Amino acid sequence: MGLFGKLFKGPQVDTEKSQANAQKMRILFNQAVEDGDEYRLIFGYTEDVSRFNYGFVHGSKTKIGNLIVGWNEPRQTIVVVPTVPDLSGCGAPTYYRRSEILKAYRNKYPTDAFIIYPDKKGYIGINAYDWLEDEKLYVYVAQEEELAAFTDFFMNRFATK
Repeated sequence: MGLFGKLFKGPQVDTEKSQANAQKMRILFNQAVEDGDEYRLIFGYTEDVSRFNYGFVHGSKTKIGNLIVGWNEPRQTIVVVPTVPDLSGCGAPTYYRRSEILKAYRNKYPTDAFIIYPDKKGYIGINAYDWLEDEKLYVYVAQEEELAAFTDFFMNRFATK
């Protein structure tokens, strides 16, 4: 690869920072979830889009919620723990057990998200990518391998047919 190939390669993952954040995610998850070490983890986020209409002014506002998402294949369970981009704390976990959900599927449009309906009243949409560079909005972690494993679990063992 020549000089121009190195210059125009684009942003690269800081593996040290990514690994440090993966360890922080594990610590927070284990504090919030009993037997947390029995779950594999990815970072995900959810979006809440609110629309407004003030006469001539139309628009929308998006709120991002960061999530630590754990899954356990033998238990057929996904656990979602809300957090913040700097991983300085987390909220209470929500459990989604395959046997207790109404439906689950992967939505490709308008964004690629894993959708879980625990009942008829609510749902969660989990967006997940192998790496997002914006540290102000998202947890900085590279997770290509883990995301592939989660996608396989979700599509083959968790999603409703």
